[in-house]
Amino acid sequence: MSIQYLLDENLPHLYREQLLRLKSDLTVWIIGDPGVPPKSTLDPEILIWCEQNKFILVTNNRASMPVHLADHLSQNRHIPGIFVLRPKASIGEIIDDLILIDELGNPQDYQDCISHIPFI
Repeated sequence: MSIQYLLDENLPHLYREQLLRLKSDLTVWIIGDPGVPPKSTLDPEILIWCEQNKFILVTNNRASMPVHLADHLSQNRHIPGIFVLRPKASIGEIIDDLILIDELGNPQDYQDCISHIPFI
């Protein structure tokens, strides 16, 4: 099963451009793209969309995302995963990890949890 990424609207589009430049068959959408939640959608709604569409959320929201995930799970819901970007990581380190996760990762390893990338 291939991993699909939904990038938070606050992340630079450079992330998608670089991911697709290095791995053109990767599915990388950004909040606000056609067919995904529009910009300014509340985090709980984004988590529901990710659950229904089997996308891992990639975000820099370190503050409130743990609370939203806990609420989501308490409603007996699930999420393919959330990747939170480490604040001092370079774009290259993050891109490398996202590609490595797609190529070698097991999607079940990330289900219902927050992982910080790069893994370092």
